Amino acid sequence: MLTSLSFIFLAGLAMAALCQLLKLPRIIGMLVTGILLGPYVLNLLDPSILSISADLRQMALIIILLKAGLSLNLADLKKVGRPAVMMSCVPASCEILGFLLLAPWLLGITRLEAAVMGAVLAAVSPAVVIPRMVQLMDSGYGTDKSIPQLIMAGASCDDIFVIVLFSTFAGMAQGGRADMMDFVNIPVSIILGIILGAAVGYVLSLFFETAYARRHTVRNSMKVIIVLGVSFLLMAAENWLKETVSVSGLLAVVSMACMIKVKSTASVAKRLADKFGKLWLAAEVILFVLVGAAVDIRYTMEAGLAAILVILGALVFRSAGVAVCLLGTPLSRRERVFCMIAYLPKATVQAAIGSVPLAMGLPCGQIVLSVAVLAILVTAPLGALGIDLTYKRLLQKNGSLPS
Repeated sequence: MLTSLSFIFLAGLAMAALCQLLKLPRIIGMLVTGILLGPYVLNLLDPSILSISADLRQMALIIILLKAGLSLNLADLKKVGRPAVMMSCVPASCEILGFLLLAPWLLGITRLEAAVMGAVLAAVSPAVVIPRMVQLMDSGYGTDKSIPQLIMAGASCDDIFVIVLFSTFAGMAQGGRADMMDFVNIPVSIILGIILGAAVGYVLSLFFETAYARRHTVRNSMKVIIVLGVSFLLMAAENWLKETVSVSGLLAVVSMACMIKVKSTASVAKRLADKFGKLWLAAEVILFVLVGAAVDIRYTMEAGLAAILVILGALVFRSAGVAVCLLGTPLSRRERVFCMIAYLPKATVQAAIGSVPLAMGLPCGQIVLSVAVLAILVTAPLGALGIDLTYKRLLQKNGSLPS
């Protein structure tokens, strides 16, 4: 196992650095590393690593959601208003609709399996988008109309919305049928997840404050361990309560992180977010390399052309959803086109949940994973390069006209 871990970290980081030199997302290098090291190519990874990969992926997902919750600026969301709220759900819903219409026709899967596939692929990638939006804010592009803030806020919430839908559709696919109560449970799961997470976050904040008031200061590193442990319990609570009531564990994790940020000083929240960001540096290597290792490249190549057509067709639906969200805003046509480009890349969520249907034993598991990996390989560089090459042409800088 130690040899396998050394391959994962050293080869994964080396390939990520190479992709970074080529101006491509680092994620691509990690995925390619996993494909090469995995059982379908060089077969260099120990089976014991692959057997626990599902748990490792879930831990990585929890870490990135905690970081997102601690970094999410609710004031920005409120400032941007209606478009940001719509951007968090409308484009993803339109993309899922695209998969529902195209995937059964081109890939030969059922509507319910297409819904699972759509939920896996409908999330935009914060790992690709958010660093670039921060760079735009620092350089002053699009800030007059809060375009980077709009995209950051929408992208952060978009992932949460899609993950909740994925949990619902995957559960329905396991049962083999679509029950009306499953759709009723979606808002119930969202609301209860938010309430549970906010309550737990409030209690944790009181605990940290009380300890500080009594001169028993809890170090930030210890806070990270406590928050992680509580997050694992929230995820477990989803399974404990599923026979009684539907609760979204992932949404509870994000809600808890948001409450901790609200109740903490800005400096404490930033330090916690930074520490989870450091944890993510190791978690993302394991996550993306293991996702690549789970891909049967022969199966992916067979699905290739049809899968790419489905991905591109669904992106058209997604772009139409972005256009709908921006109706009635003061954004120019160029700025709206930029928002569509910025909402294209996929990576983080697809890597985290792309192999879950396969682990659940769903018949569509292999095709969902193959399409998820293809979507990352196609859209991550497309979106990243699209943002980098067009922002100076499409956005205004501090009130000046775009070049």
